[in-house]
Amino acid sequence: MTVKSLIASFTQQEDLNFLLTNRVPRAALTRFMGWFSKIEQPLIRDLSIACWRLFSDLDLSEARKTGFTSLHDCFTRELKPGLRPSDPDPQVVVSPCDAIIGAFGAIAGTELFQVKGAPYALLDLVGDPALVETHRNGRFVTLRLTSSMYHRFHAPCDGRIERVDFISGDTWNVNPIALKRVEKLFCKNERAVIRTRLEDGESLTLVPVAAILVAGIRLHFLDSVFNAQSRGPTMFPCDVGVRKGEELGWFEHGSTIIVLAPDRFEFCDNVTESARIRVGQPLLRRPG
Repeated sequence: MTVKSLIASFTQQEDLNFLLTNRVPRAALTRFMGWFSKIEQPLIRDLSIACWRLFSDLDLSEARKTGFTSLHDCFTRELKPGLRPSDPDPQVVVSPCDAIIGAFGAIAGTELFQVKGAPYALLDLVGDPALVETHRNGRFVTLRLTSSMYHRFHAPCDGRIERVDFISGDTWNVNPIALKRVEKLFCKNERAVIRTRLEDGESLTLVPVAAILVAGIRLHFLDSVFNAQSRGPTMFPCDVGVRKGEELGWFEHGSTIIVLAPDRFEFCDNVTESARIRVGQPLLRRPG
């Protein structure tokens, strides 16, 4: 048995995994990672990336650069041009990120779920009754980024970003083990609510959710980083046109994006629970 497989079998024990990734000083560890990951010292960088490889399936073969200045630079790496083309069909809403598909389906009135049997209220997630009514009986899909994945996220369709709300909160781990054990987890963690208006007037909302060790959510169009030091809720009105596939920002570690769509949208055939999806691949389709 290799060291990597031994570590994997050790950390896959649910009680131990939950203890090590949640029953710890989450906020302090997240602040520390924000500082530590930006250290531009070759030995620290190399040891950190080597340790990261031991605990994950990190693959840097798609990275645009072959060398990194820091662990943070590696986390937020760009990809080689052309590796994530967007589906050209104008009726298709594409995945905004590389991810593992979690829970998805119809919003039952204003209730959705993080895993089967674990519901939560849309109002607790987005914090605005008007936005709740916009997505009443709509569709949702949860996209989980693991630590080794490409961390940048992109516009899932053509449209305009009208407003961003930052909601401060905790930094629970968002892996499946924690989702089964922590009630309303997404509603407890810090997050951004990005409201987008499609060209036909329909509303689409992205909710990037931070997690333990996620030291920031960067949004290019606001030139802002939301992190453990940010305080909210804070509302940022904006009017920014975006094209499908355009880069919107990045996570500084793995986390989750929840996509909220109108009820007439249908899930594409490739959307199944636990399946892997990449930026630009079909996610939702507008009928007709």
